[in-house]
Amino acid sequence: MSTPTISSPVLVINAGSSSLKFSVFDIRAGREVLSGLAERLSSPEAVLSWRLEGDDKQRREIPGQDHEGALGEVHQLLEAIGEPLAIGHRVVHGGEAFAESVVIDDSVIAGIDQCASLAPLHNPPNLLGIRTMQSLYPEVPQVAVFDTAFHQSLAPEAYLYPVPIGLYREQGVRRYGFHGTSHHYVAGQAVRRLELDPADHGLITAHLGNGCSATAVRNGRSVDTTMGMTPLEGLVMGTRSGDVDPGLHEYLAERLGLTLKEITAMLNRDSGLLGLSGVSNDMRTLTEAAASGNADAQRAIDVFCFRLARQVGALAASLHRLDALVFTGGIGENAAPIRAQVLERLPLFGFVCDDRLNRQHGDEHGRITTGESTTALVVATREEWMIAQDAFNLTHS
Repeated sequence: MSTPTISSPVLVINAGSSSLKFSVFDIRAGREVLSGLAERLSSPEAVLSWRLEGDDKQRREIPGQDHEGALGEVHQLLEAIGEPLAIGHRVVHGGEAFAESVVIDDSVIAGIDQCASLAPLHNPPNLLGIRTMQSLYPEVPQVAVFDTAFHQSLAPEAYLYPVPIGLYREQGVRRYGFHGTSHHYVAGQAVRRLELDPADHGLITAHLGNGCSATAVRNGRSVDTTMGMTPLEGLVMGTRSGDVDPGLHEYLAERLGLTLKEITAMLNRDSGLLGLSGVSNDMRTLTEAAASGNADAQRAIDVFCFRLARQVGALAASLHRLDALVFTGGIGENAAPIRAQVLERLPLFGFVCDDRLNRQHGDEHGRITTGESTTALVVATREEWMIAQDAFNLTHS
């Protein structure tokens, strides 16, 4: 295994409910020198894969290892690189307490813990990652970067639910939004690529992966977004339903005898593309199945595209104009047929897909529409790079 020369390593940790992504950037050189993923954690099928710059991808079985064990494996990999200058952590939910990235101390940890009830599948492993890295690197400064921070610019009319106001004031019931790091990055890229005025533009960004959300960005600030108090609201996702009638819970409880927890689990884990198709939560699998004549797979795709197009129309109400629609995330960056179908459903906004550009995932600027069309772009997201930049800038400014 070769070891690249690294002058300023910054480690990024992204701990999910059953997975752990990690990256090391040579921050001053702008290079990613190590990337990896531990998945299916706490199961007999747990596996770690990684790639060091200049080497082929490596893979190791780590049966039964949990997040703490996986972080120990990452620590061993880092011995070839050296101690990082800073560590950045993706934290899913910061509530109203955190409107920007912060250096982690005891008060920050307490604040993240207080938000755990709003993201019970995400904040606890985020905290475990923080505490474990503090024990492994006690002298290295660490920074929390929040998915919700970019959306703290939403106005009350955008974030309040029409429920008794005491629920907001006393329990924090409101819309928070997620995928903020991704939306922030791709919106900035669109402004630069299209040479828009940073102080006068309107964009809609669509982060489409296993989790999906779309955001209206006006003059660099999030003004509306599809996800809400939790990551369950909004668009159709891989296994999450997105928007449903709130009365569904009582109906299913009465008709099927399901508990509230069972219904919520169904909406989070057994719905979305998986639930509609009965085939898969993976858009690649669904497009192949639909091409082979599977009507359920095609129906799931159609609902996904319709719901996204409808939300694009709704988000436009928060903008003074629409300069571009930006696709990102695994589906947004790679699924040309999905992008084409969404644009076909938005003739009111003047989108005309260029089939050739769409098939090649955009021209040099990422544009996938014709010259006379309203612009649609494909922009690859770089959430880990944004986290690394924040971690370094906050600790070495």
